[in-house]
Amino acid sequence: MTYCVAIKLHAGLVFLSDSRTNAGLDQISSFRKMMVYEKPDDRFMVLLSAGNLSISQSVREILQTTQIKDEHDGEPTTIWNARSMFDAARVLGAAVRHVHERDGASLKRSGLDFNVSLIFGGQIRGEGMRLFQVYSAGNFIEATSETPYFQVGESKYGKPVLDRVITPDTPLDEAAKCALVSMDSTLKSNLSVGLPLDLVLYEVDRFTSDKIVCIGTDNPYFTMLRERWGEKLRQVFDSIESPNWSGGATEVPIVVPHAQCKPLKKISTPQDKLV
Repeated sequence: MTYCVAIKLHAGLVFLSDSRTNAGLDQISSFRKMMVYEKPDDRFMVLLSAGNLSISQSVREILQTTQIKDEHDGEPTTIWNARSMFDAARVLGAAVRHVHERDGASLKRSGLDFNVSLIFGGQIRGEGMRLFQVYSAGNFIEATSETPYFQVGESKYGKPVLDRVITPDTPLDEAAKCALVSMDSTLKSNLSVGLPLDLVLYEVDRFTSDKIVCIGTDNPYFTMLRERWGEKLRQVFDSIESPNWSGGATEVPIVVPHAQCKPLKKISTPQDKLV
């Protein structure tokens, strides 16, 4: 499995991915899940992938040469000449469908689903930044101010901190920190996600980025973040009052009557009825 997250902010975009791929407990490998496409002063795009590795690699391989025809039979559209990120996402969807047409039937005969999930985002000169999640059918949805981030892969462990912190107004570096905490929570709880990580920060209207880093086990910042996050969580946990069952003085009693919730009935004999 894998875990990838991308965040769209007013200040820019954040992309983060792990690199672990496993086909069993004794077959663990590292493959990068992130691709950066950059044409300075014109476009900057990032692709994150999760799911079947052979499918995602095939999609990435043909994406650079995939073409779609517009309604007026003009010049074929590719990711390199698309006039909008929406059109670039259409090209990515066409690449996914092409791989499905080529490999879908043979995968099904082998008992495998056509499983790929992609995040694709960036900026093309002439429009604002955009972020998309692309599904196995080649269709996609776009991030909004109400949903400013996308996750693919093992998303459940890292989602709570994103929901509590991220808004479109979040500063870029703070969002990167939040994404790394989200990744740390996933690394802590799921062995199918692992280091090294790839992190990219894109600042709005730059059409290039020099904030690209590979984070390994010896990265000083990520080591500090993991240790401090664990320490602060423990401190916050210890600061919360434990449930009081003895009826002693407390401002937050746990045993209180509730109109919608009767006391749980105990079953004491074989003759007792459940209802």
